[in-house]
Amino acid sequence: MMTQHATPFRLSADNFGPPAATTDGVPGPLRHAVSLTTQSRYARLVVLGRSATANTPAIMGLLAFADQLRSIWNASRADDPWADWWLIKIDDAIDLVQHRLETMATKIRRYLRAQPALEIDIATSERPYRIKLRFINPYAYRGAQLVAEFDAAVRTILTARHVGLLSEEQSFRQIERCSAVLRSLFAIPQSYRVLRTDRAAVKAGAPAAIAAAEIMGPVPPAILLGEQRPRLAPRKARA
Repeated sequence: MMTQHATPFRLSADNFGPPAATTDGVPGPLRHAVSLTTQSRYARLVVLGRSATANTPAIMGLLAFADQLRSIWNASRADDPWADWWLIKIDDAIDLVQHRLETMATKIRRYLRAQPALEIDIATSERPYRIKLRFINPYAYRGAQLVAEFDAAVRTILTARHVGLLSEEQSFRQIERCSAVLRSLFAIPQSYRVLRTDRAAVKAGAPAAIAAAEIMGPVPPAILLGEQRPRLAPRKARA
């Protein structure tokens, strides 16, 4: 009776366990996996966004924000001073949104803790929404972190409404304020235009640089000279 030989097990990126060592002693490229889990439908809407209809405006979501950021990030690598400027704008807006979300959530949690006879747990979903993230730059991931903080703030607000600390109108107004600051951040990349220019083109007075200044405004001198750069600036591409 002929016996069948089992196919040898081979380690790969799809298998669990440590990867096989390379024969030349040089490690292979690193890989990572990032997922975002949200528990409110408001946060899911902010992740996916929404197209405009006759009755509802469009919502710029996290995924569209990350997609538009890709062009700005690549342009910054190519020494486009306008791309650096836009990344600085995004950096500043992220700090502002984070502060406002934290302030709002802290205020509502203070209301919840002020009920001495009740131990109130923040509402959670029985079926959370989870999505894998594959972004090429850190600002998109920072946007994802803000979505998670927005989700936590929304759940805190809805919990306060459920126990009677906020009316339906008050809770809706608070959620709208939180989502508005997040949407304003996600809208920033929309005003950037890819004109394939760089600092050398600005110095030479090239047509693309002149057009960029007319469309997006003159770059602040400190940014143009490279004295002020984005906090998470990409490494410049080699010429």
